[in-house]
Amino acid sequence: MSNFIRSLQWLIDGKNLYVVGEEEDLGFGFEPWDRPEELYIRYGIVNLDKPPGPTSHQVTTWVKRILGVSKTGHGGTLDPMVTGVLPVGIERSTLVMRYIVGSAKEYVGVMHLHGDVDRDEFMRVFNLFKGRIYQKPPVRSSVRRRIRTRTIYSSEVLDIEDRDVLFRVECESGFYVRKYVHDIGLVLGIGAHMTELRRTRAGPFSEKAYLVSLYDLASAVYLWRETGDFTLMRKTIVPLEYVLKMYPIIVIKDSAVASIIYGAQLKAPGVIAYTEDVKRLGRVGIVTKKGELVAFAISQYDASELSTMEKGVVATTERVVMEKGLYPPMWKTSKAA
Repeated sequence: MSNFIRSLQWLIDGKNLYVVGEEEDLGFGFEPWDRPEELYIRYGIVNLDKPPGPTSHQVTTWVKRILGVSKTGHGGTLDPMVTGVLPVGIERSTLVMRYIVGSAKEYVGVMHLHGDVDRDEFMRVFNLFKGRIYQKPPVRSSVRRRIRTRTIYSSEVLDIEDRDVLFRVECESGFYVRKYVHDIGLVLGIGAHMTELRRTRAGPFSEKAYLVSLYDLASAVYLWRETGDFTLMRKTIVPLEYVLKMYPIIVIKDSAVASIIYGAQLKAPGVIAYTEDVKRLGRVGIVTKKGELVAFAISQYDASELSTMEKGVVATTERVVMEKGLYPPMWKTSKAA
């Protein structure tokens, strides 16, 4: 197995990777998990377990103060009393937060019914709310209150005790679970409201991996600053490339990295490999052989077409993430030669 394929295994997560080119390692960059300390933080994301009470903005500000950085941003607002997964990007990682905000979410909540209802009737109504549904944002919301459609990908009742229903719902971004519970109560004819809610997944971030509290983060920072031991920091903060678990990737040559950063489009000669799920006009992550995210782009071809391409634009850049200077402009070297 090639060294660069080995470096990408954690990122492609079982998907097939098709190799169409090669290039010697030019010695630039770092594998995401092995970046130097300050760079690791700048390109890192905290998968934060938001506590009840503060707003998402307040919690994000606390992360900024704990780390002593200049900028943080979260990946999708949670109401003050809602707990759970809140990805917080640090400095350069704030650029990728928009790609989490629009991703699918999963919640576990408690619905309290205002009256008694037959279990079979409740399940009948509960199962009506699947697929594409109409929803009007609640009065206390940050968006215009007009009817819109949102998708419920899956839902299930986990337990029922008296008038309390424990449920799980996986839904499209922008879905209001509180309104979902209210609407189920209306259809049942008895009313209902949500008493507890926890987000268990936001895009690739979930409760199952790297979830940390504010106390965990503060402890890791204290240990690093007092002893110089950065080990716990690498377990508390994950590289921004973790976001790419949701997206196809195209691997490029080291010699092509700077040109993308400076505004060029990705052309066929710069491609080394790509995953099987690349789709025409679909979003992809452009990465180095070490797995560093260079930019998000829109692919102009399907994976099946890329293997035969020798020239032309493969993908148009949507947002550059990597900073200038990490990979030097190779066209200057070629011109000098």
